Amino acid sequence: MTELKNAAAVQRPTAATVSLKHWGLILLLGSIWGGSFFFARVAVAEIAPLTLVMFRVTLAAIALQCWLLIAGPSFRLALPMAGSFFILALINSILPWTLMFLGQTEIGAGLASILNATTPFWTAILAQAFRVEARLTTAKIVGIGLGIIGTGVMIGPGLADSLGGPLWAKLALIGTSISYGLGFMYARRFSHIPAPVVATGQFTAAAIIMVPTILIVYGTDGLFTHSLPVWGAVLGLALLATAFGYIIYFVLFQSVGATNTSLVTLIVPASAILLGALFLGEHLEWFEIAGMLLIGFGLLVIDGRIRLNLSRD
Repeated sequence: MTELKNAAAVQRPTAATVSLKHWGLILLLGSIWGGSFFFARVAVAEIAPLTLVMFRVTLAAIALQCWLLIAGPSFRLALPMAGSFFILALINSILPWTLMFLGQTEIGAGLASILNATTPFWTAILAQAFRVEARLTTAKIVGIGLGIIGTGVMIGPGLADSLGGPLWAKLALIGTSISYGLGFMYARRFSHIPAPVVATGQFTAAAIIMVPTILIVYGTDGLFTHSLPVWGAVLGLALLATAFGYIIYFVLFQSVGATNTSLVTLIVPASAILLGALFLGEHLEWFEIAGMLLIGFGLLVIDGRIRLNLSRD
């Protein structure tokens, strides 16, 4: 925890506001990460979860390194903080994704979506505990709660089918959300480094960890013998959802703070359902629409565009 406290001390608490531009980026990132469920659904049919994590971070790191070589800035900006990037890689990608995959082996996607949507809640608590952001307003607390409830409504009747499963699996998904929150806190120490360099540093460190791990655990047998649709899904997951997505993530983080950036996890389930309706011909149920409207209402409360007059913040 000392590392996280030191990271929190890098900047004083600020009351970051969310402009229309930043809301647009939050919605864009939510759409991109919602689409990642399609890529993952195809890829895990042939690739083991940990191997998929390895491909995801390695291909993203290669793509981002090539981008920096072509367009800059220089990756040398990350070298003085190389050790810190390994910590960021562990708590902001490897650990949460591993916990997520493990949890989803025992519980349904509906409950997993709700537990993942609690990320803003845990991030807000951690932000207050480490005093890295201004006091959490009642409007933001209520808005986050509405978003989580909206996610539950959106899952609808399917939620009942996913409530079973062992306690450890549910704790693993909660651990995913808490790990993301810790990642938000720790990422503050990179605020002076351009967002593309931070994303590149995180996934380069993650690849250095994951490649030897997978080779030791699984070896090379069958590592590259997957079908073309699966490789297409892997590339979509690595290049769009990870390389491009995390550049947006760090741009948002450096602009509007941890709690505001974490709101993207409220949008991810809604975007996944909408993409399924638009591109896979899936039927959009009334409760899914109601849940999306409730999430949208919660975001408007957080933004201050709808005032509930619950207290004097």
